[in-house]
Amino acid sequence: MDKQYTLFKELTEAYGAPGFEGPVRDIMRRYLSEVSDEVITDHLGGIFGVKRGKPEDPVIMAAGHMDEVALMVTRVDQNGFLKFSPLGGWWEQVLLSQRVVVIGRKGIVEGVIGSIPPHVLSEEDRKKPYAISRMFVDIGATSAEEVAELGIRPGDPIVPTGEFKVLGNPKRLLAKSWDNRYGCAIAIELMQEVKDLSLPNTLYAGANVQEEVGLRGARTAARLIQPDIFLAMDASPANDIPGSTDGFGRLGEGVLIRILDRTMITLPGIRDFILDTCESEGIKYQFFISSGGTDAGEVHLSGTGVPSAVIGIPSRYIHSHVSVIDKDDYDAAKKLLTTLVQKLDRNTVEMLRKY
Repeated sequence: MDKQYTLFKELTEAYGAPGFEGPVRDIMRRYLSEVSDEVITDHLGGIFGVKRGKPEDPVIMAAGHMDEVALMVTRVDQNGFLKFSPLGGWWEQVLLSQRVVVIGRKGIVEGVIGSIPPHVLSEEDRKKPYAISRMFVDIGATSAEEVAELGIRPGDPIVPTGEFKVLGNPKRLLAKSWDNRYGCAIAIELMQEVKDLSLPNTLYAGANVQEEVGLRGARTAARLIQPDIFLAMDASPANDIPGSTDGFGRLGEGVLIRILDRTMITLPGIRDFILDTCESEGIKYQFFISSGGTDAGEVHLSGTGVPSAVIGIPSRYIHSHVSVIDKDDYDAAKKLLTTLVQKLDRNTVEMLRKY
């Protein structure tokens, strides 16, 4: 396995529930420390490599997020089953019978989200969605005391488990958490690409925490870094499968240029700057509109306002145990991001900050 795919495997297989991103942060710290002038963190756990420019240079912040949709133990019943609450946006029907791990004080415990076989369901119940409030995790315990002996208690995270795989089409890559280990990987590769370059700015590249539960880490990281320009790197839902409704986000069609979501309208100046860069560099791109949001929704409101954009890729089946991306889209996003940070000098940033 080459170095890039080793990075993908490490990041996507790591466990990083919102608020419990430590394993992902450890990987990022190891890679970023090799190619950064300094590695910094905020007090919620966001991590960034720094490539310092001159004091008068603009500050560019490029960030993914480390957390993935997950669950939290909320109660242990007398028979040893774990009740849970969602951390992030789940559609209930992707959860039943899926394997998970529970991370307690004594380490990782394997488990499965229980489901009722159709044999014992009424005809009417088979047609109904099964609510998260009725679900449970089975770790094989027979009592609450046995669960306690395994080091598990309420407040512990429950995380999907799954391996990184190259599919039959070698451009299609499957993993449990492209949302948003894509952003983590590309932040690391950005710092690797510019390590020996002279940039016209000070660059902070890394990842925030707790995006999936309300863009929380983006707020603290923006206060720490105080950027002039923000570039979010995030995976967005692909709409190129049977049953999709709007057609935005097709695998293999290039980097996503998000122009509107529920948290932000991309300002025309930075939108046109990115589109002009794509066209002049021959970078394949596609427009994207979303009913969701990204960390840009929080960072663009920090200070007196920060021109922000999302450098994204489409991913099938996000917010589930498996997701699929196309390597060509990743490469397009990487080329665009690397080009943009080399062009963001003081004059360009001042232009983008005018409206």
